[in-house]
Amino acid sequence: MAKHDKHPDGAVGAPPKMKQKEYQHELRRLHGELVAMQEWIKASGAKLCIVFEGRDTAGKGGTIKAITERVSPRVFRVVALPAPSSREKSQMYVQRYIPHLPAAGEVVIFDRSWYNRAGVERVMDFCSEEQAKRFLEQVPAVEKAMVDSGILLIKYWLEVSADEQTRRLESRIDDPRKTWKLSDMDLASYTKWDAYSTARDEMFAASDTAWAPWWVAHSDDKKRARLNVITHLLEHVPYEAPKRKKVELPERKIHTPSHAAGLSVREIPARF
Repeated sequence: MAKHDKHPDGAVGAPPKMKQKEYQHELRRLHGELVAMQEWIKASGAKLCIVFEGRDTAGKGGTIKAITERVSPRVFRVVALPAPSSREKSQMYVQRYIPHLPAAGEVVIFDRSWYNRAGVERVMDFCSEEQAKRFLEQVPAVEKAMVDSGILLIKYWLEVSADEQTRRLESRIDDPRKTWKLSDMDLASYTKWDAYSTARDEMFAASDTAWAPWWVAHSDDKKRARLNVITHLLEHVPYEAPKRKKVELPERKIHTPSHAAGLSVREIPARF
């Protein structure tokens, strides 16, 4: 594994939970850097692919939202594929992911990826053990081809503790904002903590390479995890902030059309 300081199952000596005010202050600064990175990617034609994997409730979606909140959806694209169709199941396994890889001037973020085969598919018996092992044998070469084509590939694993995962799943049961996040699959996966740990470790052993290493972020504190991931991402993309020209709004004159006063429109009720 790529210079991980500790085993992914446990963060040692974790600091206290970050306060919202401090979090927003740091996030605002990092958002400015993400915009600078975006402009460099557009200008240079760089191709950036970011993979997010991790246990259920580890905070992948929230981290991705923190990254994309202030950048252009024309540059940053999030890919979260549904379960494969019967046709896709007959294809080479990684085939359905290939069309989503970035072209010049694009950033693609995978919210779960081809590593489903090494994780949920393997643990939940959606694929055979032979298929999982074949994937682990082949994926380093596939990712080497991506990198050789000019794609900057960065892979993150978000790790949450067993106790925190339980707390987060319980919080979804009665919260109408979160019930959609609690699926039958989540409940079935919850009982297989050790199996997921084994699958994760074997995945790291097989696919942590010099050209596409894994990076682990501990996410019991979601705010710190988001800031740590964004900071790490910025450190691993060789962007340069572009020089901005001074901008001033031009003068404008507004001539209200004579028919505007009598125009009938439908307005939504102002309830707030």
